Amino acid sequence: MSPTASTQVVERGLQDIVAVESHITFIDGQGGRLLYEGYDIRDLAEQSTFEEVAYLLWYGRLPTATQLDDLRQRLVGLRPLPEPLARLIDSLPTDSNPMDVLRTAVSALAMLERAETQPGPSSIGGALRLTAALPSMIGRFQRRRVGLAPLKERPDLNNAENLLYQITGREGSEAENRALDVALILHADHELNASTFAARVTASTLSDLYSAVTSAIGTLKGPLHGGANERAVELLAEIGEVSRVEEVVTAKLARHERVMGFGHRVYKVEDPRATILRAWLHRVGESAGNLHSYELLERMKEVVHREKGLYPNVDLYSGSVYALLGVPKDLFTPIFAASRVAGWAAHVLEEYQDLRLIRPSALYVGPTDLRYVPIAERGS
Repeated sequence: MSPTASTQVVERGLQDIVAVESHITFIDGQGGRLLYEGYDIRDLAEQSTFEEVAYLLWYGRLPTATQLDDLRQRLVGLRPLPEPLARLIDSLPTDSNPMDVLRTAVSALAMLERAETQPGPSSIGGALRLTAALPSMIGRFQRRRVGLAPLKERPDLNNAENLLYQITGREGSEAENRALDVALILHADHELNASTFAARVTASTLSDLYSAVTSAIGTLKGPLHGGANERAVELLAEIGEVSRVEEVVTAKLARHERVMGFGHRVYKVEDPRATILRAWLHRVGESAGNLHSYELLERMKEVVHREKGLYPNVDLYSGSVYALLGVPKDLFTPIFAASRVAGWAAHVLEEYQDLRLIRPSALYVGPTDLRYVPIAERGS
């Protein structure tokens, strides 16, 4: 045992370790509250837009009407991809993981637009560019892999409307567009989650925003972070009918299998984002004449809470909302990235303001007194 092993404490997963001071997001895990820059997520989801929330995260205040209009126009102008990047996306295998495509495209964009990549306050330009361009990257790859030509940008569409249009090739209904806009608002930031922490670690080395976002995308790709909503939708497909929820879910729990979409590292009550998205799932499902997913999830919620005392998190409902919108399952996590890039950028900008290299320690538990044996004496 290491000489220091008995005097140090390891918090696996860094749970409850406070790593930074931040003014961006506050989570009240006991009360089920989420605030962006002091504003309750419920109010933002009801009254705001994704563009307004992005401005709030980047600048620390709500925009005026003129400032918001200017931001929208800048984002629209930054949507088109450089031709070399478009060719690169078109050259990738059509069976590529979309998150791999996104990670590669962001990294390539940094090399094509180096003026946007310098660390510091000027990185706000990169925040705008990436927020505008990620939907274009996702849409271009989706169109190519199904054998369709890429769609031209629609300057008359807002961020959420454009994202849905680029993926599905159709304009969403008012309810569909607003549901996606709300989903983007809800996913825009969530304090020091794994991908955001990865972005801040990268930025703390004085690396650039694009490198930080590339790190974050690679982290988000993991199924324990960004892929949970995809697993939740797969479980719904496995269950099939409401009458089978009890049987399938209790059997999984008896085998100690995880039921994705329940429980949270921070929230000890229902995730407020889940509460909001549940209502939107019902609204979109009702307008489409399809409440099947909603009814399945309501029954699942009852069974899991009864058996384990766990509450839903945002992943339980987001995937079902996206599925109703016609989004392919493997694009759920890229949509997450298209939203969370606003938060990643906000945290990177904050990190640049008070830079300190993030370098935690590890508790060594290996031997300390081994003697080197020459290779000729080691035997076979």
